[in-house]
Amino acid sequence: MSEYRVVFQPHNKAVKISDGENLIRAAMEAGVHVNASCGGAGVCGKCRVIIEAGSVEGGITEKLSAEDVAKGYRLACQSCVRSDLSVRIPVESEADASVLNRLATPRKTARVHEVDFESLKEQGLFIPPVEKRYLELPPPSESDRLPDVTRLISYLKAKHDEHRLVARLSVIRKIPDLLRSSGFKVTATLARPVLPGRKSHIINIEPGDTTARNYAIAMDIGTTTVYGQLIDVISGEVLAQHGELNGQISYGEDVLSRIVHAEKPGGLEKLHQVVVATINTIIRRIVQQSKVNPEEISSITLAGNTTMTQLFLKINPRYIRYAPYVPAATLYPPITASTLGLELGDHVTALVYPAISSYVGGDIVAGVMGAGLYRAEAVTLYLDIGTNAEIVVGNRDWFACAACSAGPAFEGGGLQFGMRAARGAIEDFSIDPVSLEPMLITVGNARPKGICGSGLITIVATFLELGIIDGRGKYHRDLKTPRLRENDGVWEYVLAWAEETQIDRDITLNENDIDNLIRAKGAIFSGYQTLLEEVGLTLESIDKIVLAGGFGSYVDLEKAMVIGLLPETDPDKVTYIGNGSLLGCRMGSLTNRLRRDVVEVTKKMTSFELSDTPSYMDHYVASLFLPHTDIDSFPRLKARMEARRGLQH
Repeated sequence: MSEYRVVFQPHNKAVKISDGENLIRAAMEAGVHVNASCGGAGVCGKCRVIIEAGSVEGGITEKLSAEDVAKGYRLACQSCVRSDLSVRIPVESEADASVLNRLATPRKTARVHEVDFESLKEQGLFIPPVEKRYLELPPPSESDRLPDVTRLISYLKAKHDEHRLVARLSVIRKIPDLLRSSGFKVTATLARPVLPGRKSHIINIEPGDTTARNYAIAMDIGTTTVYGQLIDVISGEVLAQHGELNGQISYGEDVLSRIVHAEKPGGLEKLHQVVVATINTIIRRIVQQSKVNPEEISSITLAGNTTMTQLFLKINPRYIRYAPYVPAATLYPPITASTLGLELGDHVTALVYPAISSYVGGDIVAGVMGAGLYRAEAVTLYLDIGTNAEIVVGNRDWFACAACSAGPAFEGGGLQFGMRAARGAIEDFSIDPVSLEPMLITVGNARPKGICGSGLITIVATFLELGIIDGRGKYHRDLKTPRLRENDGVWEYVLAWAEETQIDRDITLNENDIDNLIRAKGAIFSGYQTLLEEVGLTLESIDKIVLAGGFGSYVDLEKAMVIGLLPETDPDKVTYIGNGSLLGCRMGSLTNRLRRDVVEVTKKMTSFELSDTPSYMDHYVASLFLPHTDIDSFPRLKARMEARRGLQH
């Protein structure tokens, strides 16, 4: 995709932007403030800019007069970049924006982790757990009376050097007729064992040569959402993907409430049925999207937290809830998918990722494997941030892991106007430090409807740096702006007025919302601080940070450091892998070596129960401040805040 250089005057701030990107997002990326409180919907008409050179698409609305348009005025939120541009911020915003630019922190999101499949092939890691072999067998005769299965196995050994083979009963049942109807030209599908020296299973037999058509499914069974991908095992390409809300939500939003429901008569069966129904809906959708013949799907790899895995497998999870918090199992054998109720052929093998403990499950193991951390020398901090945050620290020689309850703030929960990152969610924010007028960007450039997790972090970090709130998350009451007000004894800032929103109410951020964020980030920061301390390391020992989950895709890294969610480090050390659980399942579908290695990796992973670690509560209390009670741990932020105070005086 083409990139264009956009220069904002009079500040001479330049940024590279993809063709078709929204101009107000370019301004946000460049750290240039443009008043805008409707989220990019074109309703407020405040984001007026002048196009001095180059061209944009759109930007002309009823908010601009014909005279304004003739002078080059456009609404930034409605303008798409189509060339190199010179854009002037109108003079009425110039003085305010210049102050902002002197105070603004760099804007940096995490680099996206890309899987290099060619490199995996070169390293000998690209060995699918389920492979196909084409054979042209001689038919039986008076002098050759080998049984059909023996004939198949003999020629697999002779032609493809396959040894220690055993045929499933389903293959034995179909082989007599299929061999003869196909003229003894068939493709056999082999499921590889995890450990060398074990038997490979012949799980399917098809007429003709179908070796070029071998597909797999990767499935992340999340507490809230289930995601699936259909993968071409030959190329590694994702052909289709789809997500659905986990049907179990109707029986409780968190794992503990679902464990309680599973204890009721018929509860376990019901929870098993509804999550299987969710998975089957996804399977049908991705098969339809990809136009793949379902009979050519050979395997499905699944991962979830320990509770989700046990509910999916219809294993009683009740003892996860009670001390000493013991799961039924951590390792699971290959399973015939249809026996679990999955709408897949009888030959399809289900491979389930192993767990570590009651609260560090297969989804985290899958993320560690998929991101390649188990082969890395660098000491890495792996964070999967959601309502429950899972933390892993270590390298190829060792791993320590833990889980902590962060609460729903990072997913937009627990806030008066919180929401998930859906259309209309405020996801990016800046504020004019003089007028205290906001600049909002929402998902989909729609009218604001609420605040998502990444937007919440950016808003609170910006308020802290500009002195709008203090380290306790309390607003300074003497600020001169109608947007700051007291409502039923709670102070709040109006992000968008009712007439600019989708909900016909003012969207605000109050001190209780900020307190929820402080508690959530405090739980995570103290979690990995405690984990490092338990293995004799410090925050300075971390070489890399890997973020997993939907939360990490848009969060501004510097802002996450400002509030004390992440340790202050070089943003280039931070990588985003997306859905780590799904990535690990995709990788597990493509390489049997990874399935073999995961058994050894789980042996290297030591799980810590944070609630039983005395220092955790001390670290947690110290973290209930923005960014932390020890500001010297955040020297860059400390320097910026001291510079701001100098500017104000």
